[in-house]
Amino acid sequence: MHARNYRVPAEQRQIIRILHLPLVYGVISFLSYRFFSDYIYYSFIQAAYESVTLSAFLLLLIQYVAATSPEYSAEAALSKKDKRKMPLFFCFRIRPSKPYFMHAVKWMVLQYAFIKPLISIISIITEAAGVYCEGVWDAHFASSYLEVVDVIAMFGALYGLILFYIITKDILANRNPLSKFLAIKIVIFLGIFQNFVFDLLADHGIIHGSGYWTESNIVHALNAFCTAFEMVFVAAYMMLSAYPAAEYTDPALGKPGGVGRALLDSINLSDFGREIWASMKWFLNNSKSRREGQASGEMANAGETTFDQAFFPNYALGANPHAYGTRDNTGLLAQEGAAYPMGDRSVNTSPVPHGSPV
Repeated sequence: MHARNYRVPAEQRQIIRILHLPLVYGVISFLSYRFFSDYIYYSFIQAAYESVTLSAFLLLLIQYVAATSPEYSAEAALSKKDKRKMPLFFCFRIRPSKPYFMHAVKWMVLQYAFIKPLISIISIITEAAGVYCEGVWDAHFASSYLEVVDVIAMFGALYGLILFYIITKDILANRNPLSKFLAIKIVIFLGIFQNFVFDLLADHGIIHGSGYWTESNIVHALNAFCTAFEMVFVAAYMMLSAYPAAEYTDPALGKPGGVGRALLDSINLSDFGREIWASMKWFLNNSKSRREGQASGEMANAGETTFDQAFFPNYALGANPHAYGTRDNTGLLAQEGAAYPMGDRSVNTSPVPHGSPV
């Protein structure tokens, strides 16, 4: 239905990517069941698409937030958000109204769409070479290192999603973002939970190997068969109810773009690359501007005499030129009283980097 009513491409291309998740799971699970000896290779492909789905979900939320602003900009919609503590890391504060917030969130989530497929490719290569060894924690096998990188990258992506949801949940209240996110996670969780149950049954001797099927083959085949069967109901009920196409059927939104364009847009991941490149470029330019601003400020301070240096030389030695007091035994001004009644007139001569947020 979304492909037939493709009137808001910025939102619907992300929705279609998410709706592909049960389809990908179903197809991969069927192939894993049919070609059970190659199950591990298919599981890597399945895991790689999970990262695409999480990234698409973030970009969908950003589009929802942007739609609430007259400028159709997520940054503008967040411009009135106050500074607040970060979840889990309470000693740090974030300011959503600053440009760095959106770039940081995009980087945290979208990196997973690149790192996870790369991990899957390396896993396939090392498995074919016989040095992957899934589930074995040993420095001699690739799975130990790849799983650590995977956990770190996944934590960053989930943290970015949770952080963005906490900041924007009042804006997204009428979009039911929590039910949309749960629809994604239930698809992923079902496979993990089933695999855990079947492994437990195998460990207790309830599932036995045969002359043709090993115990591991049976566990993987049962998990794949159940997942392929479940994805039909997940796609038919949960996903379509969480991402209804009814809101895009209004002719006032414009002429539909066509099914072909909708499918091509959904498999074209170039927008992921553009977003993460724009975020990385912003951080690089901001860092460069900070360094240049600090250098120019230091040169200005070194080559010019300021008002305080000319008329209050003790200021450079740490004394406040606007306070009164008596001299101590070193000859320097010892502060005794408060500043002038009008308030603190101390001058901050530290340079402000050009282009840095204030």
